[in-house]
Amino acid sequence: MADKKGLSDKMKAGVSKAKGEIKDQVGNAKNDPKMQAEGKNEKDKGEFQEKKSEMKDRINNGK
Repeated sequence: MADKKGLSDKMKAGVSKAKGEIKDQVGNAKNDPKMQAEGKNEKDKGEFQEKKSEMKDRINNGK
């Protein structure tokens, strides 16, 4: 069960990072600083989720 939860966390992180990258690039193409900032925040959220998932994995694996 823990493996499924860890996979879910990793997928959420990947989705957040991908959404953020898209927003960042679209904002850049449209010269929209607000959209770029939203994209960068979304990417940061994904990075945080990824680190959180890694820490959970370490705790669950006893490392």
